[in-house]
Amino acid sequence: MGHPIMFDDRDPLLKRVRSLALAFPDAAEKVSHGHPAFYTTKVFAYYGGSVKVDGVYRQHEHSVVVLLPRDEREALLEDGRCYVPAYLGPSGWLGVDLDEDTDWAEINELLDASYRQTAGPRRVAKLNAATG
Repeated sequence: MGHPIMFDDRDPLLKRVRSLALAFPDAAEKVSHGHPAFYTTKVFAYYGGSVKVDGVYRQHEHSVVVLLPRDEREALLEDGRCYVPAYLGPSGWLGVDLDEDTDWAEINELLDASYRQTAGPRRVAKLNAATG
């Protein structure tokens, strides 16, 4: 039995995340555990996450989850929009809640940092060449 789909393809926040994530070299999308996942060889971002509070999972439906270097992640955890996602958090992932006031340049920077952690040297070189 597969995971239930936990997103609406018409969600304008998802559409924005999708356009940013799929702009990276060789990026693609798949559904993983009911959420959109953006990847090359490895996943570099998810749309949607959850946290476990007192044994109960609370969904963060409108969020992006990225893999960040420890120092960046720790600094961002001070921000009330950020959370440590269930399952992925211990491996260095961070969730950021999105809304109509989201700074999309910041989200693109976080996606970029996560992509660089997972994409491999050839793809990072391709990204560097494209961004000058």
